[in-house]
Formats: sequence, structure tokens, C-alpha cells
Amino acid sequence: MAKIYADLIRKTLKAIDDVPPSIRTRVEEILAER
Repeated sequence: MAKIYADLIRKTLKAIDDVPPSIRTRVEEILAER
């Protein structure tokens, strides 16, 4: 799930604010990896 959000954010279809707080940290980690 976090990976899907990260991909959408990279494609600018979603903003980090759209990510549920429960997985937001994980999404930020994925985004930081690249």
C-alpha cells in the first residue's frame, strides 16, 4: 500500500497530505530511497 502511494506521489497524482498518517512514515522512507 505504501509503495502504491509513493508511486502516485512521484507521478504527482497524490500529495503526501493525501496519505493516511498510519503509513505516511513508510511512504516517506520509500520516497527517500530514490
